Amino acid sequence: MAKQTKPGRPAVTILPDFGKVPPQALDMEEAVLGAIMLEKEAVITILDILKPESFYKDSHKKIFKAIYDLSSREFPVDLYTVTEELRAHNELESVGGPVYLTQLTSKVVSAANVDYHARIVAQKYIQRELIRVSTEIQARSFDDSWDVTELLDFSENELFQIAEGNIKREVSPINMVIKEAIKEIEEAGKREDALVGIPSGFTKLDRLTSGWQKSELIIVAARPSMGKTALALSMARNMAIDHGKKVAIFSCEMSSIQLANRMIIAETDIPGDKIRNGRLSEDEWKQLDTRIKKLVQAPIFVDDTPAISIFELRAKCRRLMAQHKLDIVILDYLQLMSGPENAGSREQEVSNISRSLKSIAKELNVPIIALSQLNRSVEMRGGTKRPLLSDLRESGAIEQDADMVVFIHRQEKFGIVTFEDGSSTKGIAEIILAKNRNGPVDDIKLRFREEKAQFVDIDEFDIDNVPGTNVIQNITFGSKMNHDDLRNLGGGFDNEMDSHDEPPFA
Repeated sequence: MAKQTKPGRPAVTILPDFGKVPPQALDMEEAVLGAIMLEKEAVITILDILKPESFYKDSHKKIFKAIYDLSSREFPVDLYTVTEELRAHNELESVGGPVYLTQLTSKVVSAANVDYHARIVAQKYIQRELIRVSTEIQARSFDDSWDVTELLDFSENELFQIAEGNIKREVSPINMVIKEAIKEIEEAGKREDALVGIPSGFTKLDRLTSGWQKSELIIVAARPSMGKTALALSMARNMAIDHGKKVAIFSCEMSSIQLANRMIIAETDIPGDKIRNGRLSEDEWKQLDTRIKKLVQAPIFVDDTPAISIFELRAKCRRLMAQHKLDIVILDYLQLMSGPENAGSREQEVSNISRSLKSIAKELNVPIIALSQLNRSVEMRGGTKRPLLSDLRESGAIEQDADMVVFIHRQEKFGIVTFEDGSSTKGIAEIILAKNRNGPVDDIKLRFREEKAQFVDIDEFDIDNVPGTNVIQNITFGSKMNHDDLRNLGGGFDNEMDSHDEPPFA
């Protein structure tokens, strides 16, 4: 018999005539079972570490299953009760009879080290599981019928399940669930904003949704050039900078540099053409350096993999969650993702992607915001061309899988200059919450600053809501102001001023 070992690791016994023996610790299994039947408190510690499958010997699995069942019914666990439980299920003789159970208890003097022994048993079980999974991966790798992306997803998922195996997710009685729910309600009541989810940074939208909720799939849909990416980046900025939330952005359409430039433009108020060509004045460079400090430090993670597959997305989200504990994921946009090659039609492929996104949201317990295109039927419709759920492009499954569906609608893009109440549509975006599985549906309005590709609350820049005297008081005399400064103060100024007029206080 030969032994192989590496520094710092226990020796692995190799039997030259019989091959390798699966990792096991039968003496530790016996010690654990004996300790449980010897001292009733031991079972409380063990149930959080082991399960019947953790034991290598079949008879030990049956004994522990009897112990588990007794404990779950709140019956005492000792030599006699375990013997009777096994006899009731006609398994007493198959485990060695009362004699073997007696031998187990006689081998243990104290249950003081039962926690340590149990963890060794659990470690051997994990090693056996790794061998099982690696063998299955090897077998599938030799099978050419397996798609490589599916094989990678299977491999990572199996390993992920093993890694998470020690975290118990047991069925909870309703009284415990209600207690947790009441606690969350009390905590929400203490907050001035009453938010229980991730805030978008838009007051009326957050009031309507109570924030983006964990494990939910939120679809933000619109026709091209309505501002889907701008809304996503505005929310990402608000969530990360104002609320310290960790945000992952997966962009299938724009490069990471393009996304960064758009966020810099919105954050610094420097014209986009100057950011792109780098022709900034000395003052603008100082302005840039000052205003992007918060953006640089923001917990935002960007991935610009084109046509990312659902398998890649899941893998990257898992890694980011493990490394950074993500709060929310944003995907731009759903139709540019790639699904399984054997999905069949494009509609089936998009359906698969939609279901998978919901699955990832539940697995990671974070909200996922996925941008989506609307089909052309919106433009063919009369009236205000208001989008409908049936306009979601390529798949009805998107509507079915989504917990929320949000439309971005800008009537000015269709040549409609006023709303029904006579107010101007210029620079106003309607945010239509068309589906909300766990709350009300309604519409709100945000101001869209097209030159900055940025959404903001209307009240924040609505000059009609700010008395003129207050505007004057908020201006520092002696400082130079340009048209952008005035536009920042109020959306109405840029319509009323002629571009050749000299701005006041210049």
